[in-house]
Amino acid sequence: MPRWVRVVVIAAVCVLAYGGIVHLGDLLGIRPGGPSQSTPTWLMLYFTSLTVFDPLAALLLTLRRIEGLLLGCAVFASDAAANGYANYVLDTAPGTTPGRIGQAVITALAVALIVAAPRVAPWLHRPGRAG
Repeated sequence: MPRWVRVVVIAAVCVLAYGGIVHLGDLLGIRPGGPSQSTPTWLMLYFTSLTVFDPLAALLLTLRRIEGLLLGCAVFASDAAANGYANYVLDTAPGTTPGRIGQAVITALAVALIVAAPRVAPWLHRPGRAG
């Protein structure tokens, strides 16, 4: 496997693990700048679900499971969209904000993992396949 593919997987694992911690901090109300009281319930439920899905995707990728790649792609893409909504629709602050920078980073990671997925997939274990 090319080195860059391994780097993408390691970066995805690290960011997903970090995301789980960030979303747990949001859930516990201990992270400054997290969701506010006015965040819609559906969006809070989504961000809360990431306290499970972020670390699960990281774990599955660490175990080289294809499910981790698929879940990681879905988590990054949906998180980019959710953060886009939160930072461009709900947040009316003008210009560049920390949330908008974070949303851009998550979007770039989503694109990178989705683009790399066809090269990463053969390196991963699939259900019912020895190895």
